[in-house]
Amino acid sequence: MSELNKKIKDDIKEAMKNKENEKRDALRMLSAAIKQYEVDTREEITDSTIESLIQKLIKQRNEAATQFKDAGRNELYEKEMFEANLLQQYLPKQLDDAELENIIKEIILEVGATSSKDMGKVMASTKEKIGTRADGKRVSEVVKKILSAL
Repeated sequence: MSELNKKIKDDIKEAMKNKENEKRDALRMLSAAIKQYEVDTREEITDSTIESLIQKLIKQRNEAATQFKDAGRNELYEKEMFEANLLQQYLPKQLDDAELENIIKEIILEVGATSSKDMGKVMASTKEKIGTRADGKRVSEVVKKILSAL
């Protein structure tokens, strides 16, 4: 069992002992998603795959929260935001804007990108290098900004 998966299971037990129902339910949802992945692929999940899965779940929570807020459903909005913030704790420290720009500039030099036509190469290398330390949408925006300035 991966370290991250073990930590999640331990945190579920801790939440149950402390009667933190919202936290318990959110972590159970994450644990179920991990188990579903393992069943679907018939392999044990790795920490990096769990992190990718968490990013996907955070994105879903943020989209749902936006829809609930627009519809005036504040209690559901708060629940989705709580879950997104809780899941965020299981990801590595996120890169700040300056760090992200520096990494992307290095990658642009490495792959020899000269225009926005090279965005695919830059994005692939960036995703490989930074993993889950930055959201894909954020990375894409920074890459577009830097490539358009070339």
